[in-house]
Amino acid sequence: MAEDLFYWLALHLVPGIGSVFIKRLLDRFKTPRAVFQASYHELMEVEGLGAKAAGEIRKGPSEQAVKKELSLLEQSGARIVTLIDEDYPSRLRDIYDPPALLYLKGELKEADQLAVSIVGSRRISPYGKWITEKISRDLVHHGVTIVSGMARGVDSAAHWGAIAGGGRTIAVLGCGVDVVYPPENRNLFTKIIEQGAVLSEFSMGSSPEGGHFPKRNRIISGLSIGVVVVQAGPKSGSLITAQYALDQGRDVFAIPGNVGAEGSRGTNRLIKDGAKLVESSEDILEEILPQWKNEKEERVEIEPRRPELSEEEKVLFEMLGDHPLHIDMMIRESPFEPGKVSSLLLNLELKGLVSQWPGKCFSKKM
Repeated sequence: MAEDLFYWLALHLVPGIGSVFIKRLLDRFKTPRAVFQASYHELMEVEGLGAKAAGEIRKGPSEQAVKKELSLLEQSGARIVTLIDEDYPSRLRDIYDPPALLYLKGELKEADQLAVSIVGSRRISPYGKWITEKISRDLVHHGVTIVSGMARGVDSAAHWGAIAGGGRTIAVLGCGVDVVYPPENRNLFTKIIEQGAVLSEFSMGSSPEGGHFPKRNRIISGLSIGVVVVQAGPKSGSLITAQYALDQGRDVFAIPGNVGAEGSRGTNRLIKDGAKLVESSEDILEEILPQWKNEKEERVEIEPRRPELSEEEKVLFEMLGDHPLHIDMMIRESPFEPGKVSSLLLNLELKGLVSQWPGKCFSKKM
């Protein structure tokens, strides 16, 4: 594996080779090591690959550059997930130009496949902050992971809402994972790692350059089932994320803003163009949960004759609805001890009446 990682990093660090060409090279040669072993003539057969890029590859791996990157990784406590690793997000793998590798701090989980991105203006209003945090907090209570870019404004509010709700959140950076940007988000950076992951496709130590953020945005949408846009002006970068979402076949949602306000023109235009208007988390859940169920093939028909329930099971079953509810909320709202709640939920699952969702969330089976 160490040898494999060496070649993955070496290919990633070749000048002038982006994610699209790396994907084409891997489609043709199967492994990064085989890419470096290919002849100049074979490389030139790859669609769009120019002579200069082929020449850079033919120079061979830069051992010094790779060793430096590995050293910085170790110092930072980060690791790398490659396109072929099991924990590489499968939804992201399926986009047109997935990153060949991701630098990661924290942990990616299977539950993160049920994810929604929340993006918007860096200049957030008090209302924008309130609605962003509320929707983020409500979504994590239903087992949804919140994805954003850790920028000032809406991004930060989305992450904080997820953290306050005790849920998972993922930050996609436009810099290296060893660079905290903006610097005032250092505490948020730490919290996100504790309750999710910070990731980037940019090499260690990469500064937050302007050109990085549009590339970063395709990953934000790529990780998600849908993208929610809050308070976006007519030229907001979050509109780029929305466009990526459309290109990737994701749902696009928008929270309406004040008519005539500059900071609302982008979101209001999205609604005019067909984005779903969002007033609460329910508007998002009713769109994404059926899709999630279909993907996981979790929809199971319930027999018309319902199994008999004990009085205790009835209490818990009546608390549940069509949308997933977190077990902590059931513990708070029910008269039972935590262990009893878990036992009753297991009984309801075995009777075919309850579905368990990622993140210890439960709903009635449809």
